[in-house]
Amino acid sequence: MEAWKLAEESGIAGLSFREVARAVGMQAPSLYTYFDSKDALFDAMFAEGYVQLGEAVADWVAEAEGQEPIEAIGSVVAKWIRFCQASLARYQIMFTRALPSWQPSEEAYAVSVREYERMTVSLADIGIVGQDNLDLYTALASGLAAQQMANDPIGDRWVQLSIPAARMLIDDINRRNQ
Repeated sequence: MEAWKLAEESGIAGLSFREVARAVGMQAPSLYTYFDSKDALFDAMFAEGYVQLGEAVADWVAEAEGQEPIEAIGSVVAKWIRFCQASLARYQIMFTRALPSWQPSEEAYAVSVREYERMTVSLADIGIVGQDNLDLYTALASGLAAQQMANDPIGDRWVQLSIPAARMLIDDINRRNQ
């Protein structure tokens, strides 16, 4: 989608409906044939990002099959951070308030909920079971990703913390399950 390319250049908040139309060879009013508004375009991007994440998490967990829990979780966390790094625009629309006046529509939000539920099933395969553990995992992975994006967007400073973070998570899960 051309909107992604443009958003990568100017950030999600700098995305212009007119520029998107021009990039696909049409006038801005013609773009309304496909999207009712700029918010509808953001909805499509938001939903697409969550579908990509759901598919990616399933793949990452499958790749981690057979690994020890710490290595499996650390690997998935590292790939989560790399997923965020791969697209600043996608990261912004999915995980930040870069668009303070925009909220996903019910339909777009439903996609994120469906993909979150899919992710829950995938993560159970590497030992992230139960809402508390899932919440802690998402806080940990998202927090590392936020630090990476804010402080070293093309590097690996926080990616390198994936295994120690996974160790902390597993230690906490084990402590609470005793």
